[in-house]
Amino acid sequence: MRIISGEYRRRKLHPLPKGVETRPIPDMVKEAMFNLLRGHFEDEGVIDVFAGSGSVGLEMASQGASRVVCVERDRRMVRTLEENIEMLGCGDRVEVACCDALGPATLSRCPKPAHIVFMDPPYAMVWDPEGWPRVKKQFERLIGMLDDTGYAIIRTPWPFYHRERIDEEGEAEDTKKGSGFRASELIDGEEMVEMDEADLAAMWERESAEVHEGGQPKYRTWDISLEMEGAEGPETHAYGSTAIHLYMRKQD
Repeated sequence: MRIISGEYRRRKLHPLPKGVETRPIPDMVKEAMFNLLRGHFEDEGVIDVFAGSGSVGLEMASQGASRVVCVERDRRMVRTLEENIEMLGCGDRVEVACCDALGPATLSRCPKPAHIVFMDPPYAMVWDPEGWPRVKKQFERLIGMLDDTGYAIIRTPWPFYHRERIDEEGEAEDTKKGSGFRASELIDGEEMVEMDEADLAAMWERESAEVHEGGQPKYRTWDISLEMEGAEGPETHAYGSTAIHLYMRKQD
């Protein structure tokens, strides 16, 4: 991972902690997003939610953001993030909030107003019909903290839909299990693993197409609404198996 532009251009970031695999935003997608937002970072307050090792938040600092809040609760990732901040010498502008991305501490640490909000939740969380509403609600709260010309961006798998497993008669097998898909485990525990995004999306598509012996589909799928309360948008940009969605705060 590296910084692609700005003050720290071409600086390489520290590798991920041993035994931890995550889904960092690809350079191509990050570059495209920052091109869309060109000129929106200088002297602005921004927040990077689900920051990981800081690839996006540190890019914002490199492009001139005056205050960057990086929210990450996995302590191993936090240590790597802090090492990257120290290596770049940007500790006066970049702060780490080691807390739950979907909790109240994230809202209290967010710049007020914020000019840019970036949220990159785990695929497993947004694919989960019970997890997505929590992500969506927090994202809506953060949108409400934007200034009049700011943007909120969320990254999701693409295409983006939910599913439930059904039996051979077309009845849901167990609604409590949601999608039945798990890509990561124990965010604060001994293991945190998430596959490469293309492999993860391919597995999701392959599983969703599975059929019973009689030819009936094993899953029922439905599209996810990307409309956000209190927001204008989305403006969606898809890049293969991932997409970014841009919003602005709805004016009174």
